[in-house]
Amino acid sequence: MITLGIDPGTAICGYGLVETHGSRIKALTYGVIETHPDMSSAMRLKKIHQEVDSLIKQFKPDVMGVELLFMNKNVRTVMAVGQARGVVLLAAAQNDLRLAEFTPLQVKQAVTGYGKASKEQVIYMTQRLLNLPDKPHPDDAADALAVAICTVHCNSINRMRVTDDWLC
Repeated sequence: MITLGIDPGTAICGYGLVETHGSRIKALTYGVIETHPDMSSAMRLKKIHQEVDSLIKQFKPDVMGVELLFMNKNVRTVMAVGQARGVVLLAAAQNDLRLAEFTPLQVKQAVTGYGKASKEQVIYMTQRLLNLPDKPHPDDAADALAVAICTVHCNSINRMRVTDDWLC
């Protein structure tokens, strides 16, 4: 099974693709989609959508895991991340891709066993779980890999619900 994890953002949107065979999980690829601050909001969202769509078409994942919005004091940031999530969800829908959504706490719990783990602990465990020679970098890509791992763990526990959208 191939799983695409997304850590949405307008300036930097992290992605991570993992493949599972039984209980073994390995990273296929990971990275970030970056947009330039001089780009209009519409063009930034278009680029994110096109690149996520391209990843879906290239790797043909079975499911996509996306991190839910983390409420921030900065309303502007929340709005921008919400817009990025929207185009990511659109790409999933356009490709008939099953979708799972997780809170940051759920992702940390799945990867480290502790919902309030530090970013460093999540990166460390992501590296270990995927048997990567180096820490995944940048942080947004590591977060996306963690979302993919969370999606895999949730799927193995729940064996995919009947609905297209699901929460663990």
